[in-house]
Amino acid sequence: MKKAVIFDLDGTLLNTLEDLKDAVNVALREQGYAEHGLDEMQRFFGNGIRYALQQAEPEADDASVDRLIARFKEYYAEHCMDKTRPYDGVLELMKVLKEQGYVMAIVSNKVDEAVKDLAKHFFGEYVNVAIGNSRNIRRKPAPDSVFRALEELGIEKENAVYIGDSEVDLATSRAAGIPCITVLWGFRGKEFLQEQGADCFVERPEEIPAILEGIFQ
Repeated sequence: MKKAVIFDLDGTLLNTLEDLKDAVNVALREQGYAEHGLDEMQRFFGNGIRYALQQAEPEADDASVDRLIARFKEYYAEHCMDKTRPYDGVLELMKVLKEQGYVMAIVSNKVDEAVKDLAKHFFGEYVNVAIGNSRNIRRKPAPDSVFRALEELGIEKENAVYIGDSEVDLATSRAAGIPCITVLWGFRGKEFLQEQGADCFVERPEEIPAILEGIFQ
């Protein structure tokens, strides 16, 4: 029986923060709003771009946020790979998992087109399915993207594990009813994640295969 590993994208597989920051700040600057640094951006992301921009500019009304989102998407579509790179050890992890017979998917609150482009560019050799935010699927922490990924992979949820870096990922795994491995190289700190109920942590990608083996025993 095949097993599936469902990965979050930003903060889990890819360090996307610099490109996200640049795209947000371009949108903010062009509408006359204050820009933000990496530490602030790290706290903003995890719940989709609308939430991030609302955090970046709380005084913006809905129409202004819509304009910010449109400009963000326009800029990010052209610059989403300028500085983005896989975290150290991620590609090696995927190679090992593929050799061990796992199938892999990515689910993200990032716009679906960007998720598919990034997945194909960086992980096309390993990832079978990539699903992002779109009109016909609720964003995380709703479990829809996880269930869609499992359906496309042909895997039952009893044979799947979720890997992410944030409280949104924890809530998503709970909603989907599958175990969660939480990585500590992403957008959130360990103490915060423990407060959110995380109880299975990894500090390096190479720790993951042994944990998966234990889960699937």
